[in-house]
Amino acid sequence: MTPALRPSMPVREALRRAAACLSQPAAEYTEPLSCGIDLGTATCVLAVIDGRGVPIYVDQLPSRALRDGVVVDFHGAAATVARLKASAEEALGRRIDEAATAYPPGVGAAESRATRFVLEQAGLSCTELVDEVTAANRFLGIDDGVIVDVGGGSTGVGVYSGGQLVKLGDRPGGGHHLDLILAGTLKVTIEDAERLKRENGEEYLRVLRPGIERIATSISILTDGHSASPLHLAGGALMIPGAAEIIASYLERPVLAYEHALLITPLGIAGRRA
Repeated sequence: MTPALRPSMPVREALRRAAACLSQPAAEYTEPLSCGIDLGTATCVLAVIDGRGVPIYVDQLPSRALRDGVVVDFHGAAATVARLKASAEEALGRRIDEAATAYPPGVGAAESRATRFVLEQAGLSCTELVDEVTAANRFLGIDDGVIVDVGGGSTGVGVYSGGQLVKLGDRPGGGHHLDLILAGTLKVTIEDAERLKRENGEEYLRVLRPGIERIATSISILTDGHSASPLHLAGGALMIPGAAEIIASYLERPVLAYEHALLITPLGIAGRRA
């Protein structure tokens, strides 16, 4: 069986530093600050980095304002971002007037612009709009390999060769679909299924395996012609102990899973590179 691999020490340390700043800003930082917001299908994440590229503040809120990467509840999304903005300003003791944001690779131009409008409605000037896979690799810095950003509604994949993005795309299927499988099996609500998946995902791995393998199939389709490249799993949907091993075994290729993978894309949106 192909094993799941371990990420590099700089990446691990950067993610741990970011997780330590969850709702609690770093005591010291260097100007200027940069903010990135990942609207997400299940969770909206705000990340702030300082002038050295060091994470100094992170916060998150559950959100159902997006579906498959498309804003379906504009006012709900804007309200969530506004709450995160207000909390960050209180924690840091300063105003936050601008931020960057991102969209799934398969979302069209009109839908991607909606994420910009969400920030503007929340009182933020949008400094940049970037696809989620590119944002994730800003943090990871992969020259040769595949970035897999599994969100709530879709699986985005970018293939890098020689430091260049040579293939980009996404397919439906992500964390929400795993929630549906778990909710149907346990006869619980979607919200309870999401909570159980996050808190005790390993316990339900047998039930979730078909859904994880479906995600693996999407990865295989999106990386046709690059089947030997290692996979780097970003996003929160596959932060389940054992999920990376299932992907690695199913596809027979090396897979790297990251602790606090949910923070990779927000930090990349903000501009952080490990």
